[in-house]
Amino acid sequence: MQNLITKHLDIWTAAHKTRSTAGRGSSNKLDLYGIKKLRELILELAVRGKLVPQDPNDEPASVLLRRIAEEEIFIKGKFKSEKLFAEITNDDKRFELPMGWEWSKLGLIGETNIGLTYKPSNVTDNGIPVLRSSNIQFGKIDLTDLVRVSGLEIKESARVHKGDLLICVRNGSKALVGKTAQIKDLPEPMSFGAFMAIFRSSLNSYIEIFLNSPVFRKNLDGTDTTTINQITQGNLIETLVSIPPLLEQHRIVAKVDELMAFCDQLEQTQSDNITAHAQLVEALLASLTNSADHKELQTNWQRIAAHFDTLFTTEHSIDQLKQTILQLAVMGKLVPQNPKDEPASELLKKIAAEKAQLIKEGKIKKEKPLPEITDEEKFFELPRGWVWTRVGALINLVSGQHLNPSEYSDSYQEGMLDYLTGPADFGDTQPNATRYTFETRAISKVGDILITCKGSGVGKLNRSDKSYAISRQLMSIQPIIIDVNYTYLLMDSLNTQIRSQIVGIAIPGISREDVTNSIAMVPPLAEQHRIVSKVNELMTFCNFLKTNLQNSQVVQYALADALIDSILGPKNVIAKQSMQENIVNITTSLKLSSHKVPSDKALLAKIIKGEGGDADAKQVWKKSSLDLPSFYKQLKIEIAEGYIKKPSAGITV
Repeated sequence: MQNLITKHLDIWTAAHKTRSTAGRGSSNKLDLYGIKKLRELILELAVRGKLVPQDPNDEPASVLLRRIAEEEIFIKGKFKSEKLFAEITNDDKRFELPMGWEWSKLGLIGETNIGLTYKPSNVTDNGIPVLRSSNIQFGKIDLTDLVRVSGLEIKESARVHKGDLLICVRNGSKALVGKTAQIKDLPEPMSFGAFMAIFRSSLNSYIEIFLNSPVFRKNLDGTDTTTINQITQGNLIETLVSIPPLLEQHRIVAKVDELMAFCDQLEQTQSDNITAHAQLVEALLASLTNSADHKELQTNWQRIAAHFDTLFTTEHSIDQLKQTILQLAVMGKLVPQNPKDEPASELLKKIAAEKAQLIKEGKIKKEKPLPEITDEEKFFELPRGWVWTRVGALINLVSGQHLNPSEYSDSYQEGMLDYLTGPADFGDTQPNATRYTFETRAISKVGDILITCKGSGVGKLNRSDKSYAISRQLMSIQPIIIDVNYTYLLMDSLNTQIRSQIVGIAIPGISREDVTNSIAMVPPLAEQHRIVSKVNELMTFCNFLKTNLQNSQVVQYALADALIDSILGPKNVIAKQSMQENIVNITTSLKLSSHKVPSDKALLAKIIKGEGGDADAKQVWKKSSLDLPSFYKQLKIEIAEGYIKKPSAGITV
């Protein structure tokens, strides 16, 4: 088994993804999928009898089970339900057991109890601890978050003993139902809550492995209960469990402990590598924003470009690159300046004149004067031709208005406007309204920039592709003369600054002044156009990188699953077909290197040569007759040895 881990180390460690709650560069926000699947594989092999070798001299499990039954009847005087002794049919058995193993039911080898029901008024600071789902963390008992109760009778059946298995049997999250940990230390008498159960037997060290294995999880997923997210007492005691000889159980437990410790080390190393990678990317990108001018930026960029393939390999690093591009754009470092451009100071004069005319014509309202910009607010030196100003000097800002339910409808009628109620109506780039109105009190026009000013999405942006009525959760930014696309980039770059002004907890929000008083960096109009063009080019490339990364991750997950299936056998035909389809995501085509003739050991290169030097990856895989993990490893070897070209992408700034 150790060889299985080390031989495919790249597969176990390469398959990881960012969780939905991922924050800035934190490795604990990553789901190390490959290592997670490795842990599951170890547990499944353990309960299938494939983790350690069998010893024909071991007392068979049938003798062990008979002894347990005799102890229950003749020593403890307990009699099991006749239902538990119903014959276990071949259809019930999930897989074939090794010689010496037996199928049994949890109810035949131990006993289980449901926990204590208590009221909020019973919770005290000095009562008896009641173990809950939160006291099981990462497969271990965690006593840092204990609830204590008093003022009620606690029966013996609701007390825990050392060696008991604590099981979550009911939870709002289905994923948490069934999580189990053994109580290995009991510093004081304890009970357990009504959403928990304990299982007590002389085989608990092995049973803990079984209950945490994918075999038990699959059994849970197929359980039919009248209550969602629950294991009933009946379900639990009827659960089929594979029982090895007692001596083999000891060997299994020792081997699982050893391999899980190895997985812990693997996980820590991977987490440390991910954290170090994130810090390196952050430092290198900071060198770009700290560049004195475009020329120095190019020099610093070359340092990054030389290692592009190894730096931008996570979604977080690509998102960091996007933010850096935005910062470079509004700092005047993304494109070179042209001394022939009309300076931004002249542009501001034209904007001021245009605003004055619009106010005179009654098309926009006059705003109160904007505060002067202090030297402390100027965080860096602007290029020649640029100016500092307030956002309010560049735009007209329309505040959304509240509509009563009688003033809008869920169905469209001729002449109605789409009515946007908040960021829930935002699409990827343009809104998708679900309500309509005849009211025109607050209108966002074609090309306007929508910004969320109330609710959980404060600061979120979108673009109006037509006229919309907007609610008080939104404001509409109407650029005057200034390039609307540059204005969008500017507002996107100011997101953190604007969100720092949020007030309110129940309904967070920002004011008009929080938007209009924000600091704006304004380049000449001609340079704005060049900046927008360059940003669009670079963002397209970043999106390409992210799409390729996501495709690559799908392949990595498939490789980890394929490796497990090659050991345990594919789960079903659909899963196998899915893995076959994912291979196309490795790359669209594979090409030979022009300088190296394929040798006999270059299996894939020879296939590509036979296809004319350029072949579809999926077809190469099929012709190789290799399983998916082996194909992947061989492909990496032949790329490293120069037989096959490594696909690469270029980018310039």
